[in-house]
Amino acid sequence: MSTAREHSEARLLVPSLMFIALVVAAVASLGAPLITSVATTFHVSLDSAQWTLTIALLSGAVATPVLGRLGAGAHRRATILATLAVVVAGSALTVLPLPFAWLLVGRAAQGIGLGLTALMMGVARDHLPEGRSAATIALISVVSIIGIGVGYPLAGLLTEFGGVRAAYGLGLSVTALAFLAAWRSMPVVPEGRSAHVDVAGALVLAGGLSLVLFLASETSLWSHHLAAAASLAIVAVLLLCTWTASELRSKTPLVDVRALRHPAVAGANIAMLVGGIGMYLLLTLITRYAQTPRDVGYGFGLTTFVAGLVLVPFSVLGFVAGKLTPRVRMRIDAPLLLAGSAVVVGCGFVLFVAARSNLAELFVAMGVLGFGVGSFTAAMPGVILAVTPKSETSSAMSFNYVVRSVGYSLGSAIGGLVLAAGTDTDHLFPSNGAYTTAALIGIAAMAITTMTSLALARRPPETDPIEEPAGGTSRTTTP
Repeated sequence: MSTAREHSEARLLVPSLMFIALVVAAVASLGAPLITSVATTFHVSLDSAQWTLTIALLSGAVATPVLGRLGAGAHRRATILATLAVVVAGSALTVLPLPFAWLLVGRAAQGIGLGLTALMMGVARDHLPEGRSAATIALISVVSIIGIGVGYPLAGLLTEFGGVRAAYGLGLSVTALAFLAAWRSMPVVPEGRSAHVDVAGALVLAGGLSLVLFLASETSLWSHHLAAAASLAIVAVLLLCTWTASELRSKTPLVDVRALRHPAVAGANIAMLVGGIGMYLLLTLITRYAQTPRDVGYGFGLTTFVAGLVLVPFSVLGFVAGKLTPRVRMRIDAPLLLAGSAVVVGCGFVLFVAARSNLAELFVAMGVLGFGVGSFTAAMPGVILAVTPKSETSSAMSFNYVVRSVGYSLGSAIGGLVLAAGTDTDHLFPSNGAYTTAALIGIAAMAITTMTSLALARRPPETDPIEEPAGGTSRTTTP
């Protein structure tokens, strides 16, 4: 009887983990396709409206390591439910007829949910059989990316027919469902776990990350106020160096920085940072190119909804790659999969450079990008978790997600800077050649990612695994 009940709970757990990861990613991405509509509805500038996306990324990056540490302790279930409650409250603020400042508060609360993805992986690793947990973790990683492709077209469609409040209303509905799913399915943490949050370290990290992401999103600051931007960049570096030094001395670090010195973990995070730059750069280039009016001499003048449909191949092929990756991993090591996935993304860049004269070619390039991103994100946890104790799953993966957020933000910033540099002073849109220049930078980023991944593949598997921290319950080092 007990076995039957446990089997039933496990069947409910896996779809709940997937659904929560999908929802928080989709809701956080709602800012991107709604920027123009927000500017019109709230009578603010496009730069101000851009903060509905930026503030969600900022709060997510800051909250992720804190939630990852809390998720490694005994109160993981409470942490998940409390975080989803904050996301639901934030979603309500985006729907209510309140001033623009309250919309930003709501978007910040929604962004905090991005930190839950790593906790979903920790739950899967603790409560599912080893073979099934590895496949589930890979898919959780993938759906966190696919959520972008799901959110864009839905938000665009609802905005066209019901306005920006209707799109945010969808976010409120699905986050409420995610809360109910978590309440029903999230199990308690295995006995013996404990976790302490380094509050001072969290504040220093928050300051450093906020500056990094702010500088990445405010590309005009680099163009018009270079000295101020450089000064803020120096402050960000000093804060992050201070945080690293304090974490190395702390007995209860927010992130186990010592683990980052392990070649597999360090290499995986470098690959994630550089690869994230390239992946998000191509995503940005294709969506922006598709929405450029035809009378500029290129582009297709797509509406928000139709431009969102360009992301459908990204989501579909990304999911397919995520399903295939665990099976392929039985024959190919995870680092080799990372390298192969980076090559696939590089091919997407090549297609964009060589053929973008009709919409079908953009769909193909986006599909290739989706397949590469899907396989890359599905393979990434296998590299890190192969040398990470079970008790540290949430913390290790949360740091990787912070690295991914920084990479994505830098990719968006690089794209914006290159396109801005390719825009004549008397023109609103960049030249067609500026897109080619940005794509060549992306190809270089994916080449570096490929070489980094190949270097990981040449190392002997699972050498010098990370030791279980004090208070852990398991010394298992396989995902």
